[in-house]
Amino acid sequence: MRMNISFKQIFFILLLTGSYQTITVADVKNNYLYYPAMQKFINRMIDKGFDRQTLIKTFSNVQRDENVLAKVQSPAEAKPWQQYRPIFVTEKRAAAGVIFWNRHQRVLQAASQQFGVPPEIIVAIIGVETFYGRHTGKHNVLRSLTTLAMDFPKREKFYTNELDHFLHFIREERIPNPFSLKGSYAGAMGLGQFISSSYRNFGIDFNGDKHRDLWHPEDAIGSVANYFAKHGWKTRGDVTVPARIVGQFYGKIVNTKANKPTHSLPQLAQYGVQAQGQINSTRVALLELEGSQGKEYWITGDNFYVITRYNHSPKYAMAVYQLANEIKRKKMAH
Repeated sequence: MRMNISFKQIFFILLLTGSYQTITVADVKNNYLYYPAMQKFINRMIDKGFDRQTLIKTFSNVQRDENVLAKVQSPAEAKPWQQYRPIFVTEKRAAAGVIFWNRHQRVLQAASQQFGVPPEIIVAIIGVETFYGRHTGKHNVLRSLTTLAMDFPKREKFYTNELDHFLHFIREERIPNPFSLKGSYAGAMGLGQFISSSYRNFGIDFNGDKHRDLWHPEDAIGSVANYFAKHGWKTRGDVTVPARIVGQFYGKIVNTKANKPTHSLPQLAQYGVQAQGQINSTRVALLELEGSQGKEYWITGDNFYVITRYNHSPKYAMAVYQLANEIKRKKMAH
């Protein structure tokens, strides 16, 4: 979001910072303090009890991250299913998932019992997100969120709110240096890659040390399970099964996005859609994916939709489901 700044706005910044040094064009372009949106954001946070000078000092040290702006334009979810699946559903990732499960079996069992989410689903989420903690992100979270809030107009409101949540989060968790946290280019943190609002709303202290540390496996496991439970995971519900298509009427109900399931199995049958297996779900939907052998059709249930509340891509949810199955299969084979 490149902007033209008026003399009035520059004067406001001088008053805001208490600085009367010469301002150059480069200063205006490179320092977020000169953005009208940042001025507005600082005032918003002051109204919520934050200190003006602390905010000014913090954001005067934040520079735009061009790498973040490039990455946000080409997410992995933009790939077709046939290219997306091999990134996450692999022998290596499934085998590492069994190791993670064995290492944290007690905690996974406790989280599964408390929240009703199968351990393989919890493990698969962490596996897809960070390869079980190996890749939690190298981007400075404060810099990423500020860059996206100020320079990514398409989702300005979303990232401004996440920046707001981030400042609250570091204050609540008593993190002394806001620049110390690393995460994804989009500002997601920890083993489960929680964005700031999710960290605050669904992150929990599952190991009893009175601190929510989602880089710690126990807190991460409990928080992922809590997230799913809070979004309506059904304990004995199924996720998805392959569908067999007869005729052309299915085109009236087929989805390529993560739409909420609204049909019953008998209703799907009226459109020529039959489940190739059992699926225990109150409501279902028909999903179409571009597979390596052509179009794939799946009947998705309530729990599939819950997975898409973690990441709204149906390809993501399918990858989690299929990786979870592979992990469980390998786990049971040993």
